Amino acid sequence: MHQIVIVGGGAGGLELATRLGDTLGKKNVAEITLIEKSRTHFWKPHLHELAAGSVDLDIHELDYLAQSYWHGFRYRIGEMTGIDREKQLVYVAPYMDDEGNEVTEARSFYYDTLVIAVGSQTNDFGTPGVGQHAVALESTAEADRFHRRLVNAFLRAHAQSTPLRPEQLQVAIVGAGATGVELAAELHNATRDLVAYNLDRIEPDKHINIHLVEASNRILPALPTRVSDAAHKMLTKLNIQVHTGVAVAEVMENSVRLANGVIIPAELVVWAAGVKAPHFLTQLGLQTNSINQLMVKQTLQTLDDPKIFAIGDCAACVWTTHPGKFVPPRAQAAHQQSNHLIKELPKWIRGESLRDFHYRDFGSLVSLGEYTTVGNLMGNFAGGNLWVEGLFARYMYISLYKLHEMALHGFWKMALTTLSRFISRRTVPHVKLH
Repeated sequence: MHQIVIVGGGAGGLELATRLGDTLGKKNVAEITLIEKSRTHFWKPHLHELAAGSVDLDIHELDYLAQSYWHGFRYRIGEMTGIDREKQLVYVAPYMDDEGNEVTEARSFYYDTLVIAVGSQTNDFGTPGVGQHAVALESTAEADRFHRRLVNAFLRAHAQSTPLRPEQLQVAIVGAGATGVELAAELHNATRDLVAYNLDRIEPDKHINIHLVEASNRILPALPTRVSDAAHKMLTKLNIQVHTGVAVAEVMENSVRLANGVIIPAELVVWAAGVKAPHFLTQLGLQTNSINQLMVKQTLQTLDDPKIFAIGDCAACVWTTHPGKFVPPRAQAAHQQSNHLIKELPKWIRGESLRDFHYRDFGSLVSLGEYTTVGNLMGNFAGGNLWVEGLFARYMYISLYKLHEMALHGFWKMALTTLSRFISRRTVPHVKLH
């Protein structure tokens, strides 16, 4: 059978493997293999809620092995290290467990068609101290590590007999894109819920400060000004201190030094200031751009090899309606590209020509916790945008995740899962305590 290998089980890669497994895999038209270095899948736009403790990982994560069994594809654990384009092989590193024991040895997998969907990672722009003292919300492990540090910081502050040090209960978030803004609002709510669990020596309005730092002259610089202004206004109401127009010069052990010399005391620092594709993509012999993304044609095939496709954050695809720009690294872009290949790869197997991919911007929504959601829908529709906020925008924001779940599970399982989460949410604490 035709061998389709997908590397990366993020939003785009897992949706593609699932849908192709249901159509081509179960009908023995092609063998679908998903290579992913993690054991479970978690929707990346929800990482800020996991970090704040607003969602439970055990409820929202999905096991790749179980998903592959249900949907007709093979899951192989490991991290891609390179390819041999002549032999059409993908090389995968050994997988080691938490104790350092080898679970799987180094392997290679043959492909007739290869789809690279390895996503993106944090770009620290070479800023000193980021790797040593900041947490980057790239994975569930990082988000969970931040949450444990957050809870420990509150327990420490409540129990100590000495006055709080300047950096205690201070949080600095570097980067005011969607992740940074959503995390700031979510932390405001979560920290107050945390204090409510008998940590009565901590006064939230007096002791807790959240700083949001952005090098651009406004927060959410990639979104329309109206969305940025509305989000800034809401963050100000929450007493979140917003610093715009200034870059971070250094992240230190208990503080952040800005380029203008101002030092922000903070025992917890989150770096959310930019993204880039993994560096190993630059070593595959395929053309990449300045942030390591693979350059692709409108068919999503790489410029150098028609048998290799790339989707999601790791792909640089020209945005046809915005000359000179690439499709933005958003979950909706990965979802659309996955849907495109689901329709086109069966044609590719039959030797037919492929249609071009055209990204449709449905707008951007930013969740500000339980307070509100702001954004614009139907971007460039009829020459303008539809401005939305409040409860309606909140439901639209939630629907983005539901579309992802529906692509993975189908409508009825998505609906039943949503109902069970709603019921359990009303019987458990509002914030995770461990």
